Parts: sequence; C-alpha cells; structure tokens
Amino acid sequence: MTGFFHETAFYGSDDEFLAHAVPFVENGLREGEPSVVACTKHNTALLRGALGDTAVMYLPGADQYSRPSESIARFRALFAEHTESGARQMRVVGDVPHSGVGACWDWWARYEAAVNQAYAEFPVWGLCPYDTRTTPKEVLADVLSTHPNITPAPGTHEPNPGYREGLAASPQVVDPLEEGLPLVELFDTSAGAVREAVGTAIEPLNLSEDDAHDVVYAASEIVTNGLTHGVAPVRFRLWAGGSRVIVSVTDQGPGPSDPLAGLMPTKETLSAGLGLWILHRTCGYVAMGRDGDGFTVRVSVGGSQST
Repeated sequence: MTGFFHETAFYGSDDEFLAHAVPFVENGLREGEPSVVACTKHNTALLRGALGDTAVMYLPGADQYSRPSESIARFRALFAEHTESGARQMRVVGDVPHSGVGACWDWWARYEAAVNQAYAEFPVWGLCPYDTRTTPKEVLADVLSTHPNITPAPGTHEPNPGYREGLAASPQVVDPLEEGLPLVELFDTSAGAVREAVGTAIEPLNLSEDDAHDVVYAASEIVTNGLTHGVAPVRFRLWAGGSRVIVSVTDQGPGPSDPLAGLMPTKETLSAGLGLWILHRTCGYVAMGRDGDGFTVRVSVGGSQST
C-alpha cells in the first residue's frame, strides 16, 4: 500500500465492533505490520481480551485524541518513525471523539477531513469505527463525507460513495457563555487595541497565568487574521464566566477551504498558518466556520468545553 487508506465502519454492539476490529489487526500482525489501537478504555479492554498484548501497540485514546492538531502531530511522528525503520504498511484502529461522548465534534470533523492530506505520505491503513448507539446522526453524516473508504460488513472494503473532498458540513456550536452580553465588543479595530481591551477585561477573572496569556494571544491572532485575510466589517467579542473565556472574530469573507487550516503549520502563509496552529495546540477548543453572520473563528480558553 502507498499513501493513507482512510476507512470507516459502523457498529451497534460490542460483538460487531470486535468483528470489524479484530480481523483488521490480526491480518496486519500476520503480515508483520506495526498495528496500533487508540481507542476508549472500553474498546481497548475488548481488544486486549481478544488479541492480548503481543505485538499490538495500545495507545490511550484519551491522550492520542486530546485535540486534533496534537493527534495529527503524534500520529505523523509515529508513522514517520516506523516508515523510516522499514515498515511497508501500518494499521491503526482509532476512536475519534464526537458529541455523543461529550466532545466538541466540529473540530474533530475537520480532523477527519484533514487527515486525508495530513497522513497521505505514509503507508497507513486507518480504521475509524463509530458506535451507532452513541453517535448522533449529524456526526454519522460527517463521517460518511470524510472517509474515502467504508467497510459495510466485517471483512468487506469498498470505496465510499458518500465521500466528498474538502471540509465537513458540521456547523459550529454556540457556547452557552455567548447567550449573555459580551464583556468586550469591538468593530474593525487593531490587534493592539484588542490586546489592551482583553487584558483589562480578564484582569479580575480567575485565570491562571498561562490561560491569561493564551486569551490575549488568541484574541490578537484571530483579529489579525480577520483584518488581513477576511472581509470587513470585522467584529471581535469576548465572553467570560468563572475560569473560562470565549473569544470570537467574525468577518464577511469565505474563510479557508483547506481542511488542514490551523491543524498543521503551513509553509505558504507562515505567519497566519503558524498562528492558527499554535491556537489549536494551546487552546481548549477552536472552531472555524461560516454561518448567517459570516466566517467566525471561536476560541475557548480555561475551564472545560464540551457539547
């Protein structure tokens, strides 16, 4: 195999999960292929019971899927290590987080679209199984649109007719903090003015030093991107509650069409690409997408975020 073979499967019971995953891993081991399991604790326990520990690399799913940009960096490093050591192919079974298990799905939907490019240089067969008992219908629709291949029944592998190149359709989810009035609202301002206003607004809040730094950096970065790459008017807003802060910037441009935007640093636009990538590596949640108001980048810092 050359390149990344990205495949999904749907299951509705533990037995169906094992019917998909066990032969997939066993066939890889039989061929001498490095085989990785990056699943939830429950599914990892199921696979350990069926496969044992011999030769299988079990990676904690919660660590491997902490945030999309981190997952891409970790998997690329793992794939590069084994490819450079002579592996002709690798296999990965991974449980990608979604809203049915409390994760913010829209950036994981971008992840599922982005990895078709991010892992394309590596000889990897990736199986992404989704549990129909917990996965919402809108997530399943995104899964179908982002996976070029599908296994409709254990042991069968087919091109996925529902696959579409580009971004997934999943919309951003408005944070509950945004139901109140923003602490800061500015229009077509400068990055310097935003930094000053944000610094003043968050001073009374219960933020750690690192979180306070991340809020100011995120605000400055996304305003700069909106002013540089977006279409006026550019609107900045900040909400806060307890130890969590939401900042958002909306402009009237189309936004980036590349699924990799923010999930990997780009060489074409080093400053903007690197800045968005840093946000994805440091902030608790980063959303990017269009709605009726325009193109919005929304960032959550501190506390916890789930939908």
